[in-house]
Amino acid sequence: MSKQRDELEHRLKLRNIKLSDYDDIREIMVTIYKEPGGAWTRQELKNQLKVFPEGQICIEDNGRVVAAALSLIVDYTKFGDNHTYDQITGYGKFDTHDDDGDTLYGTDVFVDKDYRGMRIGRRLYDARKELCENLNLRSIIAGGRIPGYSKYFDQMTPRKYIDMVKSKEIFDPVLSFQLANEFHVRKVITKYLPEDTDSRAYATLLEWINIYYEKDEKLIGNKKSIVRLGLVQWKMRRFNSVDDLMQQVEFFVDTVSGYKSDFCLLPEFFNAPLLAEFNDMDASEAIRNLADYTDEIVSRMSDLALSYNVNIIAGSMPEYDGKKLRNVSYLCRRDGTTDKQYKLHITPDEQSYWGLQGGNGIRAFDTDAGKIGILICYDVEFPELGRILAEQEMDILFVPYWTDTKNAFLRVNTCAKARAVENECYVAITGSVGNLPRVENMDIQYSQSAIYSPSDFSFPHDATVAQAAENAETTIVADVDLDLLTKQRKAGSVRNLDQRRLDLYSIQWKKKK
Repeated sequence: MSKQRDELEHRLKLRNIKLSDYDDIREIMVTIYKEPGGAWTRQELKNQLKVFPEGQICIEDNGRVVAAALSLIVDYTKFGDNHTYDQITGYGKFDTHDDDGDTLYGTDVFVDKDYRGMRIGRRLYDARKELCENLNLRSIIAGGRIPGYSKYFDQMTPRKYIDMVKSKEIFDPVLSFQLANEFHVRKVITKYLPEDTDSRAYATLLEWINIYYEKDEKLIGNKKSIVRLGLVQWKMRRFNSVDDLMQQVEFFVDTVSGYKSDFCLLPEFFNAPLLAEFNDMDASEAIRNLADYTDEIVSRMSDLALSYNVNIIAGSMPEYDGKKLRNVSYLCRRDGTTDKQYKLHITPDEQSYWGLQGGNGIRAFDTDAGKIGILICYDVEFPELGRILAEQEMDILFVPYWTDTKNAFLRVNTCAKARAVENECYVAITGSVGNLPRVENMDIQYSQSAIYSPSDFSFPHDATVAQAAENAETTIVADVDLDLLTKQRKAGSVRNLDQRRLDLYSIQWKKKK
């Protein structure tokens, strides 16, 4: 009994095809392809193995091949979308294979009928995708049969049939499987396999996009995948001058740079201790005097970004042009360039005490470590802003904030988590701690800095990459993987950006007149 049970046990193994597998392969093909051409000849299989052995994959069970996937690399521009199966395979010679091509072309996939329902086809498709990624090819393309169409060809067009299969109103044994494996229909083609009567000689041109494809890979200066973030949870303390302030800033920039961080994030109004100098003034007058230091601080921040090789998001500072008082965050890149983002939404307290006004624009910024967005404190509580930045392909959202109480902090913190999930991005937040007894309207602080991620299998179980201790001066240094965002957006359990109902709603930015 034990021997019989062992003989019945499956021992599946994924591997590359050998010429000695031909008899097994031919047996499966003859059984499946009674009409469209039958099996490859031994010489044709030999040719495929000669030109591209890595692309010929099979699954064996106890030493017998039970499924296989065959493929070529082609320069797809030489063929375009209006090709036939014979043309793409060189009429079975496979002399169309091009090691310098950009596309993995699937010539065949077949599974022994006795092994249907074991998801073996999915294993072959996953192996093809892995091959495409490892070879840095742009995509996988294949011509797909639609054998179920023979039942409906007198009732609907091929395009209507495909739409019905997509919406799962009709099941097609080939197309339904391919759609379930993340292929999309690029085009309907005719006379692809003229002998395929079940498909009425129609076929789908299917494509799977390699989201990791790098067109012109460089030896140095490539786009970073792993990005290191440094967050400063800043303690408010008395500074006698800008020099004193910048000495403390440099300490933290030096610290996170020492860990080779790509970004250093400071809190909103980190320079507020300098307000003590103007404590005898009205609050609105004092903050306008504080704004006089902003240009100098930005210049010195930019110097620090260069000398410590780190991109600095300089929290936020007041800016006053004689007419408008605004709250602005500066991005000081490590290449010497700068950009700025104004706070758009002003809290009732900021407006009544200081007379702050909101800015009028928002955009994502390019950096050497991904595309970033900046929302200052209250702005993160408006989901439209995060979505606008996500539509500009933002990878990391930085949120410098200042909150006085825990309930104020929780508003910012909870909304930051939501922005990470709904926009499939990382969100880094930091604020200040401590007390400023002689600074009106900024006397107490509450903060717990953190880095949040989307919520899916590729990310931390609680969608929290890192989190600081509450109300303690400290730093967070942590890595985020931008490739995981790409994977999330294309193959996540849910895909918030991709699955929006844009036929029903959209967000529009109204230009100020």
